[in-house]
Amino acid sequence: MGMEWFLDPPGPLLAVLASTVGMYITALLLARWAGVRSFAEMSAFDIAITIAIGSVIATTIAAADPSLLQGMTALFGLYALQLLVSRLRQRSRRLQAAVDNAPILVMGQGGQLLWKNMAVARVTEDDLRQQLRQANVLDTSRVQAVIIEGTGNVHVLQGHGRELSPQDWVVGNVRDYSGVLRHPDHPEPSLPSRHS
Repeated sequence: MGMEWFLDPPGPLLAVLASTVGMYITALLLARWAGVRSFAEMSAFDIAITIAIGSVIATTIAAADPSLLQGMTALFGLYALQLLVSRLRQRSRRLQAAVDNAPILVMGQGGQLLWKNMAVARVTEDDLRQQLRQANVLDTSRVQAVIIEGTGNVHVLQGHGRELSPQDWVVGNVRDYSGVLRHPDHPEPSLPSRHS
């Protein structure tokens, strides 16, 4: 058998090279057209689109089917869909709630573990320890909140000289089943003024 399994005639190799260049240029132009949001991964929808874009590019480059034109068309469709959904999300809270996973609080003021929230987010104590170490937290009493974003990213808020309030705009969309950040007596946080 020798090296026959490893070597290909030049025709298919040139086709792969042409597809690589074509898909690269297409992705670059579409990313410029769609803007900075195209690879931001700020929501679960963004992550799904990014994975789909990578899959289309890889399949088009490595296989004869789909053709280069089909791959370019699919890429255009994915970018257009992402742009459309991102604009509709700005106008509709209902669509935003349907498309996005809401962030959830898993550790409250002073390092208080919120077990019910951890169960909803499927997070263990060891998972939290890892994230706190990564955030360079030595004293959990300084922790204001640990929030798992809709994308799966974990953010640790700590030590800003005052307690985190349910009225703080930065936590306005955070789910919490324990009443640490969200409480019926507190109004929806208002958007901070651009002039403040």
